Amino acid sequence: MDGERLGETAWRGEVEREFVAEVESGRLDLPLPGAGHTRRRWEALSALARRDLSLARLCEGHTDAVAILAELAGPAPAAGSRWGVWAAQPPGPSLSARPEAGGWLLSGTKRYCSGARVCTHALVTAEAPDGPRLFAVAVEGLRPVDGSWPATGMAASDTLDVRFDEVPAEPVGPVDGYVRRAGFHQGGAGVASCWYGGARGVAETLLAAATERDVGPHALAHLGAVDVALRTARAALGEAADEIDADPHDLKNAGRTRSLRLKALVEAVATDVMGRVGRALGAGPLGHDAAHGRRVADLTVYLRQHHAERDLAALGAIVAEQGAGW
Repeated sequence: MDGERLGETAWRGEVEREFVAEVESGRLDLPLPGAGHTRRRWEALSALARRDLSLARLCEGHTDAVAILAELAGPAPAAGSRWGVWAAQPPGPSLSARPEAGGWLLSGTKRYCSGARVCTHALVTAEAPDGPRLFAVAVEGLRPVDGSWPATGMAASDTLDVRFDEVPAEPVGPVDGYVRRAGFHQGGAGVASCWYGGARGVAETLLAAATERDVGPHALAHLGAVDVALRTARAALGEAADEIDADPHDLKNAGRTRSLRLKALVEAVATDVMGRVGRALGAGPLGHDAAHGRRVADLTVYLRQHHAERDLAALGAIVAEQGAGW
């Protein structure tokens, strides 16, 4: 994919075609989290993010949905079907579910639905009379809200609000099963591998400049700091993957703490990398390198899946109660 010669609409179409190709080729048939090859799973997601973050967002959602369906004994995905996970719960419009004649119907608006027009199916959270539930739905016939993602960052991820009007849905797992399963925190930790991949892509602009010309001692100092930061993130991802494989059902109840620590670290690394590359190279790449500018914009948005001080406060409360183990 060459984003330098493509406009925003054409670029989104190219990303969607790449997503379809990834699914149909079987390259997204990744090991499930905790199945003994979590490192390999995260390395594949990181490589996709290094290539393009919008593509990685679609692919990560698909692989997460496949893992959730396996863990909660949901319907097996049909060959070639493309899945998303639409589980955001932001302020504003929401989605409700009601039982009807032996089935369920969903009504309302779901926000932040990545792959709204390219996915064939989605796992969707909705509020049911007996509590929050997860449902599988066919995307065909749903109504994405045009213009509900006007931002530049992650524009090619096809992330839109989607309206549901008495849409048939199949429940997946029990009430609150989506967040109570061990894989909830494993999947959350896996998102950090995408952030890491995106940060690698941003850092490569500085690395390329330093290998092609004399960028000066200050830029080289930034490159050294970037190297240390990215290697730290890579080591943390590897350690977390090994811990998940050693305790796939989270019998040690360490999943939430691990996920909070890993995401906080990788978010800080990625933020630092973007800042250092910008300080080292100035506005040039942001203004004249379309691929780099898009990557920075995409990563800035993607990182906001981390809830900043709210997640740090949650981690701090755990450490205060249980100890740090430093």
